[in-house]
Amino acid sequence: QVQLQESGGGSVQAGGSLRLSCAGSRYAYGSYCMGWFRQAPGKEREPVATLYTGSGSTYYADSVKGRFTISQDNDKDTLYLQMNSLKSEDTAMYFCAVDPAPSSLCTSGTWSPSRDYWGQGTQVTVSS
Repeated sequence: QVQLQESGGGSVQAGGSLRLSCAGSRYAYGSYCMGWFRQAPGKEREPVATLYTGSGSTYYADSVKGRFTISQDNDKDTLYLQMNSLKSEDTAMYFCAVDPAPSSLCTSGTWSPSRDYWGQGTQVTVSS
């Protein structure tokens, strides 16, 4: 079973940057889907950015395009989310997830990972 651990969250002023990390994100050998989701109080969990390892294809929510970058360090089994130009509306709990979804689903914006492959989350708070 994959065990994921997010880190890097914190409090930052609007316009600032944070880099989230997700350790233990290697699912298996071969291609798989990994990504970041967030959930703000009173709202549903939503995808932020996803990456399909086989092709490197990515998906970004419209609200974060041009500001966030998802990347993977294979050697360290770590997934990253670089977040720049943060806004108050980015405030949420951020989660990473991984599972063997195919590329078409992984980068569609509708990928819903298996419940077994989620981290515990890291809080990001952006003050204006």
